[in-house]
Amino acid sequence: MASTPGTPSLRARTLLSVAKKQLIVTGGAGFIGRNLVAALNERGEENILIVDRLGASDKWRNLVGLHFDDLIDIAEFRRRVREDRAIVPSALFHLGALELPTHEDDDAVIENNYRCSRELCEWCLKHGGRFIYMSSATTYGDGSNGYFDNDDRLPDLRPLDIHAYAKHLFDLWAARSGSLSKIAGMKPFSVYGPYEAHKGAGASLVLKLVQQIQATGEVALHKSHREGFSDGEQSRDFVHVRDVVALLVFLLDQPEACGIFNCGTGSARSFGEVAGIVFRILGVDPKINYIDLPADQRAGFQYFTRAEMSRARAAGFAGEFLPLEKGIEDYLGGLLLEQAVT
Repeated sequence: MASTPGTPSLRARTLLSVAKKQLIVTGGAGFIGRNLVAALNERGEENILIVDRLGASDKWRNLVGLHFDDLIDIAEFRRRVREDRAIVPSALFHLGALELPTHEDDDAVIENNYRCSRELCEWCLKHGGRFIYMSSATTYGDGSNGYFDNDDRLPDLRPLDIHAYAKHLFDLWAARSGSLSKIAGMKPFSVYGPYEAHKGAGASLVLKLVQQIQATGEVALHKSHREGFSDGEQSRDFVHVRDVVALLVFLLDQPEACGIFNCGTGSARSFGEVAGIVFRILGVDPKINYIDLPADQRAGFQYFTRAEMSRARAAGFAGEFLPLEKGIEDYLGGLLLEQAVT
């Protein structure tokens, strides 16, 4: 029976088939992972193993149209790694992470976002595979120690929530063990773009604004609870997922590029500005209501982020980042087209 285009072939083979240039993408059905696999496909790379947990969400829809060799649950993959029965790829992109509401299960966050990363990294290095992983700009905390991706500044960072702390633990271990000189990490800032709908509350501000405007014609932004920031002036470095993927692919092609690399535009834009851009593109008169940020989220809220990009540039990354207006326009254009078709 011929396989359906865009789906894995059903030919008989070992689950983790031996291949010269096999790539592994953990979190491959997720937001950034899906976009990365699509970019790899465009380069002719189809011998890809996706490692993910689909659960009961609609995340599986992100896989439609992709070309990959196989799909395996993260627990099964970790078991095979521990037993040293997994085929080592030429490169492993470790993008998968456990996202839970703060304080729901801190131990599970540490297990998945620190210990799993360490386990896969040690296995990959043991067998000579390229390890590229996803850290997070949330590890910078309130920004009082800057947003510089210098390895020697890692001990000074103070993450504000358990998810950021778990990522930071792995960064620290990688530096302390000497592994960071052999692997590449990325700290993406506030990422937006296609294939994030499954993230729900974890989706980007851009998508949340679109959904609110389509539902009610207005948006709700959180009030500022910090002196020096007016309502709507909370600012982030918003980066299109296309640009995040471009840097990941660069790190694949440049095995000598090691350490942790920021990924952002280098410019901070306010939530109010983002709302204004979305209203304009949708052709709706702006109406913004300000509501209190829940008390249990205030301690972990970042009021300002801006990537310092000199390290990636020094490594040779020459990609041009989409300006926010253009990035949102492209994103919404595709999103509105998709909604019209469905």
